[in-house]
Amino acid sequence: MHCPFCGHEETKVNDSRLAAEGRQIRRRRECLACGERFTTFETAELVMPLVVKSHGSREPFDEQKLRSGLFKALQKRPVEQERVESAVTRIMQRLRGLGEREVRSRQIGEFVMDELRHLDEVAYVRFASVYRSFQDVEAFRSEVEKLRSNRKREPLAGQLSLLSGEDPASKKSGRTSKTSKGGDGE
Repeated sequence: MHCPFCGHEETKVNDSRLAAEGRQIRRRRECLACGERFTTFETAELVMPLVVKSHGSREPFDEQKLRSGLFKALQKRPVEQERVESAVTRIMQRLRGLGEREVRSRQIGEFVMDELRHLDEVAYVRFASVYRSFQDVEAFRSEVEKLRSNRKREPLAGQLSLLSGEDPASKKSGRTSKTSKGGDGE
């Protein structure tokens, strides 16, 4: 790093500390030529890809636009804001993880639909109806059927859990499936 006082190319780092809640590194430096000290801040530059719209135009990625779209789909749905923020973070991580300079808006839409599917099924269908331009009730029905067929199956009632050591049927009564060590044997 060049010294801001004399322009010399060589400086040494005397101290490094985390700053801005761990998002920056604060470094105290000293110029090896003039001896002046100064502070620098280092942050990660996380460049988001450009968004290629369906008609071919390009625009910078807009985190607020992503967040707004999620909130519109989730309007009047019982989903906590922190879960929405986590979804936004995951989508942005996936976009960065692609390692591409440009990404099609269609790809972002698929990431959003994937997150909505896990957050709230009603919001997912709302978003899908606009995103996929549903033309009639049949398109809605088809999407709901796909959603139903992709749901994870619930464990059958009365089946023993392999992880918790509890019998689901006894959860309602408050008893566990473990035998008691008492003398009366229940």
